[in-house]
Amino acid sequence: MFDSLSEKLQAVFKNLRGYGKLTEKNVADALREVRLALLEADVNYKVAKDFIEKTKQRALGQEVLNSVTPGQQIIKIVHDELVALMGEDERQSADKSAHSKAGNWMMVGLHGCGKTTTCGKLAKLLAKQGRKPLLVACDVYRPAAIDQLETLGKQVQIPVFSVRGETDVVKISKQAMSFAQSQERDLVIFDTAGRLHIDQELVQELVHMKEALAPQEILLVADAATGQEAVNIAEHFDKALTITGIVLTKLDGDARGGAALSMRAVTGKPIKFAGVGEKLDDLEPFYAERMAGRILGMGDVVGLVEKAQETFDAEKAEEMQARIADQSLNLEDFLSQLQQLKKLGPLENLLGMLPGMGKMPDLSVGESQLKRIEAIIQSMTPMERRRPEILNAGRRTRIARGSGTSVAEINDLLKQFNAMKKMMKEMGKMQKAMARKGVLPKMRLGR
Repeated sequence: MFDSLSEKLQAVFKNLRGYGKLTEKNVADALREVRLALLEADVNYKVAKDFIEKTKQRALGQEVLNSVTPGQQIIKIVHDELVALMGEDERQSADKSAHSKAGNWMMVGLHGCGKTTTCGKLAKLLAKQGRKPLLVACDVYRPAAIDQLETLGKQVQIPVFSVRGETDVVKISKQAMSFAQSQERDLVIFDTAGRLHIDQELVQELVHMKEALAPQEILLVADAATGQEAVNIAEHFDKALTITGIVLTKLDGDARGGAALSMRAVTGKPIKFAGVGEKLDDLEPFYAERMAGRILGMGDVVGLVEKAQETFDAEKAEEMQARIADQSLNLEDFLSQLQQLKKLGPLENLLGMLPGMGKMPDLSVGESQLKRIEAIIQSMTPMERRRPEILNAGRRTRIARGSGTSVAEINDLLKQFNAMKKMMKEMGKMQKAMARKGVLPKMRLGR
C-alpha cells in the first residue's frame, strides 16, 4: 500500500536524520524531494503545492531549527500535515456513519470500481457493529448484477431485496423501504447502476433515487488505483448528488496513493471506508492518522491490535498460554496459531502495520513458507501432530509426498519447532525462578 511513495519519503527522512543541525537549505532540499515524491504518486498538483507550503512554514520555524532532534521534528510536521490533508477533522466520520440512526445509504460510482462487492463488505462490517442491514439491488442494467448481490448476501448472511424484471429504480427503492420496515431492518444499502463513464442518464436516475429516498449517506465508491481520475469522478458525482463521503477500493494494490492524498483536499468530502483486500472482511474505516503513520513507516499498531482482537479466539489463546506454561506445546497448537494468523490477512499487509517493517525484503517468500508449513502439518496424522518425536524416516517421506514438499523441509520445520519449545521451556524456568525470588508476581491466565 503506497509502497512507492512510502519508500521515497522514508529515504528523504533518513538523510535528514543524519544532520546534527538543520539549515534552511537542508529543509528546502528535503521538501523539494517530498514534493517530487507526491507528484510522482499522482497527487493533485495544487494539493502537493499547498502541502509543501504549509510544511515549509512550520519546518522553518524555531521549533525545528532550534530543536535537539530537528530531523525527527520535520518528520512529525510532515506526519501532522498528512493527517490534516487526508481528513483530520473527519477522523471519526466512519464511526459516526456506522452508528447513525436508521436510514438509507446510496452507493454510487462508475462501472468496475467494485461497488457491488463493497456493498456486501459494508453490510458485513455494519452487521458486526450490531446493525441490521438490508441490501437492495438497484443495478437493473448490468447482466447478473442482481445474482452477484444475492450471492454476496448469502455469503455475509444479509438479506437482499430485488424485483426482477422491474427497471424503474424509484419503484424498487420504495418497495425496498416498505420491506425493510416490515422486516425491522434498521439500515438499507442501495447498490446502484454504474456506467463506463459519467453520463446524463445515469446522473438523472441517481437524482430521482435521491429525491425518493432522502438518504442519510451517499457514498461514492472509487478505485484508488485510478489516481487523479478518481478525484475527477468524485467532483462530478458531488456536483450532481452532493455526496457525503468516499469509499476507496483496492487501496492495498495502490503503490502511489494519489487518490487517497488528494480526494478530501479537492472535493472537501471525507474518505470514510477503505477496501484493503479481496476478502469480504477486507473493508475498514479510514483513519487519516493511521494511514499517515503507515506512509511514513511508523506503522499502525492500533489497527493491528484491533484486527487481532476481532480474529483471535480468546479461549484458544488462553489454552495456548497454559500449554506454553507446562511445556506441552505440539504441532496441532502450532497449526492453530498459523490459521489464526492467516485470518488477519496477507503477511505483507500485517508487517506494514508494524513500525519500520513495511519494506522488509522477501515478504512473498514468508507468505509462501507459511502455506508450506501448513501443508506439512496437515499431511500428518493427529498422533504425529501431538507427538512429533515419533516422526521417523518413513513417516517423513510419506508426509513429504502428501504435502508436495521435501523431507529436508520437514526436517527444517521440526528443528525450528524443537528450538522454539526449548526456548519457551527456558523462559518458563526463568519466570518461575524470578517469581520465587519475588522479582515477578506469578502470572495468571486471562490477565
